[in-house]
Amino acid sequence: MNLADAFGAQVLQMAEQETQGWKMMIGGKWVESRSGKRYTTLNPAYDEPLAAVPDGNAQDIQLAVEAGKAAFPAWSRMHVDERVKHCKAFAGAVRGMAREFGMLDALDSGNAFLPMIDDAKKGASLHDFFGGLGMEMKGETIPTPGGGLDYTRPEPYGVVARIIPFNHPISFAAGKIAPGLVAGNTVILKPAEQTPLSALLMGKLIQEHFPPGVVNIVTGDGPNCGAPLTRHKDVRRIAFTGSVETGKAIMASAGIKNVSLELGGKNPLIIYPDVDIDKAAAAAVAGMNFTVSQGQSCGSNSRVFVHKKIHDQFMAAVIERVKKIRIGLPELETTQMGPVITREHYNRVMAYIESGKKEGAKLVYGGGHAPGEQLKKGYFVDATIFDGVKHGMKIEQEEIFGPVMGVLSWDDEAAMLREVNDVEFGLCANIWTNDIGTAMRMADAVEAGYVWINGHGGKRFKGAPFGGYKDSGIGREHSIGELMSYTQIKNINVAY
Repeated sequence: MNLADAFGAQVLQMAEQETQGWKMMIGGKWVESRSGKRYTTLNPAYDEPLAAVPDGNAQDIQLAVEAGKAAFPAWSRMHVDERVKHCKAFAGAVRGMAREFGMLDALDSGNAFLPMIDDAKKGASLHDFFGGLGMEMKGETIPTPGGGLDYTRPEPYGVVARIIPFNHPISFAAGKIAPGLVAGNTVILKPAEQTPLSALLMGKLIQEHFPPGVVNIVTGDGPNCGAPLTRHKDVRRIAFTGSVETGKAIMASAGIKNVSLELGGKNPLIIYPDVDIDKAAAAAVAGMNFTVSQGQSCGSNSRVFVHKKIHDQFMAAVIERVKKIRIGLPELETTQMGPVITREHYNRVMAYIESGKKEGAKLVYGGGHAPGEQLKKGYFVDATIFDGVKHGMKIEQEEIFGPVMGVLSWDDEAAMLREVNDVEFGLCANIWTNDIGTAMRMADAVEAGYVWINGHGGKRFKGAPFGGYKDSGIGREHSIGELMSYTQIKNINVAY
């Protein structure tokens, strides 16, 4: 593959060497799949093979569980301060390789290189955050009649599963293992089958900074690798980020376990006529995540409800900003927006665009393959904006998971609110107004787990619980609640 940047080729070669030919990490050792089978990942910018990785199955999951169980007693008995030292040393190592991880994710996922460097650092920072909360994993004492002592103690589950999606590979691989580890569990990480490379390279740092078996990394698809992991009787805590369909399948097959799901979104951005139009337009474009993940984000504000009084000015401002987005090969530092993840997903996004046109929405920008000779072979969807979207259209109801924004006009607040809430999702919402009473009233009324007022979906804060209502999931992340969710409560009663 002739990459447009020499650093990309160097990183790919280095990573293959460090992982001993893209092997999995189980019990602190590089291993092949027990079946000996491999599958090939593709570079979405070139539609060409990138790497061959182990095609894990139930046998590999069993080995990973056994390794996690063997490591659990010593890891869980270690004082939390000692576990945190391991986590923080690991986080420092991730930060030290942020450019390498960022480039690997650019090649593997199609996300632009520079934002992926920040992604690596964000993932590392969660070890610092959860490490700082380690001593807050406390129980409580309960008054008992007639004397005695009754108290609770949070204890880790044992081996826990962390299954992550393709849109932020190293950020999720590095960061989402943090709360389980700080709480004293051992972790089996299964990266998305489309983007396993940065997680496998991360195995080198796992090997250097954690005892063998504390973190195990297994690659493969959902049915043959993910399903055996979620069904395994010794994996009592499962955390999954991904599609609603897969989340439902996990719930149906996992059995009686602690399951958290961070799933899809069809998030509204509500704009009142009293706002600064340029700022609202900037927030709409930023919150759509065109330049972070090509709109492939559960937090994207893909439904924009703008008041009719400012509709025309708002649309002009949005289009002017979107025109300036630099779409290009993801390994280049000048690129802001790359390709979507696979040819199949490219076709899916294009089908939604055709659906929007057929149902009568007005395509005002984009809608096709991104222009440019260098981009012809890749899965590049141009940033796309529909105006005149009506409630009930397919592009208004279903999660596209691509760079497609739909704009709806309103002048009746009650009717607008009904449309905002009339979807199966309830992850995020964004309200733009300078009237504090309106803002707070609407924040109470919208059915979403995370609400911004005069902000956008690109800004989330550690300590603020993130998660959704309805089909958008179960549980909350990035807070002390997530840390405690990796523990089970034991009550102890002492009579004396």
